[in-house]
Amino acid sequence: MATKKRKRKEIFALGNEAVVEGALLAGCSFYAGYPITPSTEIAEVMSARLPFVKDGVFIQMEDEIASMGAIIGASLAGRKTMTATSGPGFSLMQENLGYACMTEVPLVVVNVMRGGPSTGLPTSPAQGDVQQARWGCHGDPPIIVLSASDVQECLEMTVVAFNFAEKYRTPVILLLDEITAHTREKISIPEPEDFEILARVTPAMPPEWYVSYEETMRGVPALPPLGSGYRFHVTGLTHDQNGFPTSKPDEVKALMHRQFRKIDQFFYDIQLFDEVSCEDAEVVVVAYGCVARSAELAVHMARERGVKAGLLKLKTLFPFPKTAVQALARQCKALIVPELNMGQISREVKRVNNGLTHIITNNRVDGQIITPSEIFKNIMQA
Repeated sequence: MATKKRKRKEIFALGNEAVVEGALLAGCSFYAGYPITPSTEIAEVMSARLPFVKDGVFIQMEDEIASMGAIIGASLAGRKTMTATSGPGFSLMQENLGYACMTEVPLVVVNVMRGGPSTGLPTSPAQGDVQQARWGCHGDPPIIVLSASDVQECLEMTVVAFNFAEKYRTPVILLLDEITAHTREKISIPEPEDFEILARVTPAMPPEWYVSYEETMRGVPALPPLGSGYRFHVTGLTHDQNGFPTSKPDEVKALMHRQFRKIDQFFYDIQLFDEVSCEDAEVVVVAYGCVARSAELAVHMARERGVKAGLLKLKTLFPFPKTAVQALARQCKALIVPELNMGQISREVKRVNNGLTHIITNNRVDGQIITPSEIFKNIMQA
């Protein structure tokens, strides 16, 4: 006799609340953060939920600099860790984020974008932190930046963020915007078996054989929890395979090339996107976050009027999905890039387009959303 499939739990949730559901599903047991609009609900719900998780720890820190330091330390001790912030706090996190990149510490940072720069528009949507997420740290570290465009995706992409952090031993940034974070809608809570939940690779060899930053086939060294009997050195200085500072050119080159290789060789796994009606599209909208929702409706409106429009919705912003954009650029007469900034992803689109097709930008920085009718107008005029 077949067993009856259990119905998924459904809740009415904010995007920020869905992030918490995703983090707990992924195994997050340590959160350190400082409240800031419009991400505060993530800290609030984490403070209520984590004490009921096995070994769960929530700490409200004195600022965002300390928040990053705390989650780095907890991750090195073996925990899955997360913090959340918005523009000014994300700026404060950059130094420790760079430290996490150099030391290859897996962690998740959620940045709910708002109008800026400086204090800017604390309660209004924006997408102005895209390039900062990729290039905010000094130096040239590889990093993974993800996005979500609806409340269900907030849950799912949080799980993906933790999986990527653990799989590639790297910080992962999840960018939301105020609209996505504060939209409330019905979502379904997956069962644990509905997702593959990944954990970092730990050493299989005895402690005396362990090399903390050794070259491996995947480029991802094993990471034991501090205090588990494996001794290793952690420094933000450029280091050799044993984790000790070095300025030898061959060792510096080997370290940086391995850090890039562990991301670059898995683009097929990391670069996530959805295509809507792109098979025969002559005009394609490239969008992410709340703007992607407006774009999808605009595409449907155009299709109803006989215009072959499509949508490329970006879930991974960096590494930028060059191949997907170029394939559509070769196919269509125009790419439209609407976003809540002065043109940050559009710069990436123009870079990889390299003259293949016409690029149309639609930018707003006044704290208001880009409506479906605005994008529809762009499509009809393309």
